[in-house]
Amino acid sequence: MEQRGRIDASQLDVKEKVISINRVTKVVKGGRNFRFSVLVVVGDENGHVGIGMAKAVEIPDAIRKAIQDAKKNMIEVPLKDTTVPHEIIGRYGAGRVLVKPAKEGTGIIAGGPVRAVLELAGIRDIRTKSLGSSNPRNVVNATIEALKLLKKPEDVAKIRGKSVEEILG
Repeated sequence: MEQRGRIDASQLDVKEKVISINRVTKVVKGGRNFRFSVLVVVGDENGHVGIGMAKAVEIPDAIRKAIQDAKKNMIEVPLKDTTVPHEIIGRYGAGRVLVKPAKEGTGIIAGGPVRAVLELAGIRDIRTKSLGSSNPRNVVNATIEALKLLKKPEDVAKIRGKSVEEILG
């Protein structure tokens, strides 16, 4: 199976969205240390999306670090017009996300964290269902895994040694 390469985010006009901010505590000898953990999604709304996580003492620093991390971890999503080419289930930890293509005009039918990822990926018509964990990190990672597993009809035809028409029926 061919793995799609990472994308250079410096050439793209990316938008970012903060999905979750958590205050995390470390108990030390002198008391408690508070930090903020941030989950961010970035995308160009044209088939490129990435997620990043970071921690820092201040929220703006954590967001900036998470955006840098997300830009490093961008992937390319194969699109078929305004939707995805086929149905798939993405799995990450206890989180599972079912991603189904939809007709034009349907819109994005998805929960909060999944919606943010799909909007920034440039998908306009899709139906999704979050199965299992409702933890935003697991759900977002499961969504990214589902998008990574999507294949273009041309790639499938090449692997099977058939024409695109034979694959699409």
